[in-house]
Amino acid sequence: MQKRLVLDQQQIGIILRRFCHQLIENHDNFENTVLLGLQPRGSILLDQLAPVLEEISGIKVPFGYLDATFHRDDFRRRDFPLKANETKIDFLVEGKKVILVDDVLYKGRSVRAAMDAMIAFGRPQKVELMVLVDRKLTRDYPIMPDYFGIRVNTLDSQYVLVEWANQGQEQDAVWITEKVKS
Repeated sequence: MQKRLVLDQQQIGIILRRFCHQLIENHDNFENTVLLGLQPRGSILLDQLAPVLEEISGIKVPFGYLDATFHRDDFRRRDFPLKANETKIDFLVEGKKVILVDDVLYKGRSVRAAMDAMIAFGRPQKVELMVLVDRKLTRDYPIMPDYFGIRVNTLDSQYVLVEWANQGQEQDAVWITEKVKS
């Protein structure tokens, strides 16, 4: 399988710090702000981001993990059942500024489903989207990130692979690969 490196560990570290500084600029002392990592991969990114944000800002911003499996528009259209992940939110989002965090923005379907799932925890004041990789020109829904690490042009035959050292990979990295044909 041919892989092309898009981001290495050092570049990802720089992006995470940039994200933190952007959040600090846009959210006054994080009053009324929460972070939600979209399960499963956005929660991994959030786990990387949260300690850096606390280190830079000195503020522990409330965060949780949101699973949108049962809100997906393709939930009942698959040949195999989707496996749900844990939703772990110990606060209401009612009236809060919510930042949804995911690793890759592709078609926009996961984000749309996440917004539906999030409503079960209240109506937010504002919702923003943060992604490590924005696969531009591929949307099915008119969804754009407020914060992105890198924008890439990809073909439908390609896949964006995000690897994390704390998930057993050699190092943090983002690759573009060809999709495995079945």
